Amino acid sequence: MSLFKRSDSPNWWIKLTTRSGPPIQRSTGTPDKLKAQELHDKLKASLWDQERLGVKPERSWREAVVRWLEETSEKATHKNDKAKLIWLHPFLGDRNLGEINLDVIDQIRSARLKDVSKATTNRYLALVRAILRRARDEWEWIDKVPKVRLFKETSSRERSLTPEQAKLLLRELPEHQREMVLFSLATGLRQSNVVKLEWGQVNLELHHAWVLGWQSKNRHPITVPLNDVAMGVLQRQIGKHPQRVFTNRGKPIAWANTKKWRATLKRLGIEDFRWHDLRHTWATWQRQAGTPTHELQKLGGWRSGVMVERYAHLAPDHLAHAAARLNTILGATL
Repeated sequence: MSLFKRSDSPNWWIKLTTRSGPPIQRSTGTPDKLKAQELHDKLKASLWDQERLGVKPERSWREAVVRWLEETSEKATHKNDKAKLIWLHPFLGDRNLGEINLDVIDQIRSARLKDVSKATTNRYLALVRAILRRARDEWEWIDKVPKVRLFKETSSRERSLTPEQAKLLLRELPEHQREMVLFSLATGLRQSNVVKLEWGQVNLELHHAWVLGWQSKNRHPITVPLNDVAMGVLQRQIGKHPQRVFTNRGKPIAWANTKKWRATLKRLGIEDFRWHDLRHTWATWQRQAGTPTHELQKLGGWRSGVMVERYAHLAPDHLAHAAARLNTILGATL
């Protein structure tokens, strides 16, 4: 009997045999026999289409999310993806992939824009698009996906300190934060790599430190040559903790962007400045000091030169040599 009831459930259940796999047994989710029969007939017709006509079975957004999270578990943004998917669940959680159309995408776009910027909304839309495209191109679950358009974003935000501002900031910060800021300005490392730096990642004799692949944003190890300022910071931390480099009152520091940090910036009148902007400051100073693009890329651990080109305009002197090569020819012509 393909439609039946079980003693442990008030709902009708379906049982169907298949030609190429195990039998399907599932609840209809309803005690109404007419509705259960309607669902049974639809499922049976769908199975017939799949087995005899080669029609792809319908796949749900939930299935796609589970597979996506399994396949991207090594991504640096894995936790952020999970948070976004939780927010997206009310819009997509009960839908099949084929039901996700432009109207649904527009609903997501409008709802997200009520609370966040266009740039942040783009991150949510891009995640939906990436999952749908993988379902089409790699998993072959669907044949087409809606064209998800993103908002046009302005050029990347750049904010850096002047040497005078940095001097004022370092003077006002508590000692443990001052040391971390100074180390950040000397190495260009990201906040998490500074805060979580361990003595096992430092070789004081060789003036060298490193970030392991799983700790870096692009999952590639980063070599960190230590200049005199960075070495001075590290030597002042010796003996404070057996494992972690940066501590406060004997305990490892968990987070750098604290209330004291923000209050100090406000008191000094340094506006629109985040902890990550210390990295922008380091890169800006490097370029202004004449560090070429390819060296800056290696120092900063960027995989692509595109990210480093943001700082190219800060050191135009290297182009002056190229322009001067025409002096002799133009001089003779004139």
